[in-house]
Amino acid sequence: MHAFSDEFQSDLEDLMRWRRDVRRFRTDPVDEALLTQCLDAFLMAPSVGLSEPWRVVRVQSEHARAAALENFKTANADALTGYSGDKAQLYSGLKLSGMENAPVQLAIFCDEATDKGAGLGAKTMPEMRRYSVVSAIMLFWLAVRSRGLGLGWVSILDPEQLCRDLDVPEGWSLVGYFCLGWPEQNADSPELEKAGWESRRGSLPVEVR
Repeated sequence: MHAFSDEFQSDLEDLMRWRRDVRRFRTDPVDEALLTQCLDAFLMAPSVGLSEPWRVVRVQSEHARAAALENFKTANADALTGYSGDKAQLYSGLKLSGMENAPVQLAIFCDEATDKGAGLGAKTMPEMRRYSVVSAIMLFWLAVRSRGLGLGWVSILDPEQLCRDLDVPEGWSLVGYFCLGWPEQNADSPELEKAGWESRRGSLPVEVR
């Protein structure tokens, strides 16, 4: 196995540290060639049975974006009702989406019915297809960040409604909605941690059996 240099390993650690969930974007456009370079990370991603079940939809029309934004606003208002007291006040002040400013928006799905891969590894654990999509997204995220761009994952959505609004094929399940663009600022710690919502663990607990 090829071992990378200490400098490369250090750079990779920095990249992972500075990979943040971005919600505050400038409205500057993203060059199409640059976006393609980032999306090409999907072509190198692992997948169960080599099924490549990811399906990427670029949400670009005014109608589609408005529907997605309204979906988020409705789901976010509903989520707020699940908190009370100080937690509710804190939640109401959090910025949880960059959908209003991000120049590039992508809905990424898993094709649960794909024939590619002939079901290898997915017959006993069909969820492996979705895990494969998530793995591909992480490679994409690192590719985005390495080029100075930011990516934000919007998870406060009604996935079934989004599937209807985007008119995707039956059998596609939403994995994530993503905002991409040039971040207003870079940070090496989560925004939720800065806001006091939660703190990151300092060490990894590992159980032994």
